[in-house]
This record gives sequence, C-alpha cells and structure tokens, in this order.
Amino acid sequence: MTSALPSVRFSILDRSRVRRGQSHPAALRDTVEFARLAEEWGYHRFWVSEHHSVPGVAGSAPTVLAAAAAAATERIRIGTGGVMLPNHQPLIVAEQFGVLESLYPARIDMGLGRSVGFTDGVRRALGHDKRDAEDFDAQLTELLDYFDHGRNGVHGWPAEGLRIPAFLLATGSGAERAARFGLPLVIAAVGGQDRMVEAIERYRAEFHATAWGTHPYVMVSGSVVIADSTEEAHRLLLPEAWSNAYSRTRGEFPTLIPPAEIEAMTMTDRERRIFEDSLRGHVHGTEDEVADQLERLVLSTGADEILVHTSTYDRAARLESHRRLARLTGLLGSASAARTTSAV
Repeated sequence: MTSALPSVRFSILDRSRVRRGQSHPAALRDTVEFARLAEEWGYHRFWVSEHHSVPGVAGSAPTVLAAAAAAATERIRIGTGGVMLPNHQPLIVAEQFGVLESLYPARIDMGLGRSVGFTDGVRRALGHDKRDAEDFDAQLTELLDYFDHGRNGVHGWPAEGLRIPAFLLATGSGAERAARFGLPLVIAAVGGQDRMVEAIERYRAEFHATAWGTHPYVMVSGSVVIADSTEEAHRLLLPEAWSNAYSRTRGEFPTLIPPAEIEAMTMTDRERRIFEDSLRGHVHGTEDEVADQLERLVLSTGADEILVHTSTYDRAARLESHRRLARLTGLLGSASAARTTSAV
C-alpha cells in the first residue's frame, strides 16, 4: 500500500454498459448485483448514470436504478453520476431525491450534470434542446431551493428540510460553477490531466462556502483496470475505446464487443485517431503499477476521492479488477465497511 492512498476514498460509477448479446434488463440486474459487491468490498459510494436511447447503455432512469441499488445494499452510499438537470424539471428531481433519502436515510448522494440528449432526435423526445443547458445556474438554484424553503409557494416534499449531499459534474465551466455554489466537484481528465489540475486549482481558489458545502471537495473520475500484466489490462480497455470511436464517427454508442474483434479491425484514419486518444490517460496495469499511478494522480490533484468508472467486455475481469483495487487500497476489512456510512 502506498502512502497517499489510505487517506483517499474510493467509489464506483457504473453506467450499466451492455455487452453484445446481452439484454438491457440483464445489464441493469448486473448493476444492482455490482452495487452489492461494491459494498462487500468496502467502496464508499456506488453511483449510476443517465443516458437516453443508447444501445450500449441501459441506465436511462438513474433515480429508479439508485432505488434498486439502495434496496439491495445496507451501508454503502448510493447516488447518481449524474442526473442531467436540463432534461428534467427541478421540482421532480427534488421530489425523487427526497423520496430516496426518506427511504434510505443518510445514504443518498445527488450527483448533477448539465448534458442534454446525445442527438437532436433524443433532445426532441425529451422536450429539450441544447439551449436548456445554458439555463443551468437557474435550474440548479431552483432545485436547491426546494430542499431549503420551497419556491414561489411550491414545496418539493418530502425533500424540503433534507440536506442530501449534492455534487456537480464538471463539464465546460463546471469547476467554477461548483465553487460558486459551494458544491463538491466531480471531474475527469477530459482534455488532458494538466487542464484537469488547472480546473481543480481554480475550484479551490474560488470556492465559496454555502449551506451546501463549507470547504472544497474534489472527486476525480477515471478508469482503473488491474490485471496480471500490463498487456492484459490494456486489452481490457479496448472495447470502451472502440465504443468511443464508433460513437464519435457514427452518432450512436454501441454495445461492447470482444477485444479480439477490435484488434482484427481495419479502422479509418479518423476512427484510429479517436480510438488511440481514448486509450490514453487510464490507470491500468499490475497492482504495483496501478498503485504507483494512483499515488501520482492523488498527489498531483489533491483528490479527496477517486470515482472509478471502468467498462470492459469481460464482466468477470472487470469485477476482479475492482476487487483487487479494493484490496490494494485497503478498503477490504471491517474498519472500511464502517466508514462507508459517513457523508461527505
């Protein structure tokens, strides 16, 4: 165990990825079972995501899926990474989280993002467009008001009076927005680690304490893959990288396929460029290699928490990677299990 890791929380984001030949309902059941295992292994949180009309992602209703994960577990914090606020009315989001917190007290996290549907057709079906994301500050203010005192005489019961930890996913100006609202920041190395570190530094420098947060809190999100060799860990990353390349060139996020098929492909120049870019920046390798990479990541970002969102075609290898990460970072054990009940 390395020196920087014991002080850092480790959590999981599962996007309910669908593998070729697997049904969407089966992928959702896998997510609920994964939550149970994450609790057993000592992870601090288990989050689910929101995607609409995506062949390769089954998670379209995060608060519903979070309820199922919470029902299947006892201690681990359950949340969303995240509910895309421009797709919903703030009152409905407040009510949904109020119900979750009422049923599973002190275990619910409200992760929020500002993305809208992936295509024009999806956005039309949701009744929104890209301009709705421009009103995110107003939407976020309205949502948080329902937890405090209501809004224009409208009350978001049972949310009112509850203080559910709220997190902001950083896209675009997300770091500055999180600082302004006094919210914990969830950030990934999109655009490179240097840009991520700069955004984190701005967040800490500009953080404004509010009723929702008294000090900066940084959750760094990324893939972590542990295998018996560096080469094996690298192969586990190929299906997700190909999915990214496929979606960027065809406008549709596909199901995960085996690494052997990807290795045998003849890609276009654009596909190859996106594919290779998608393979960069992941923490992967043997346990020793991953420990070194994680320590460097924590030291460079000052992260309070690492949110792991690994996707692979081989489900068993993915679960084993998370189990080995829990062992590597000292999560496994009774002391860590007790720690999972604490809030931010």
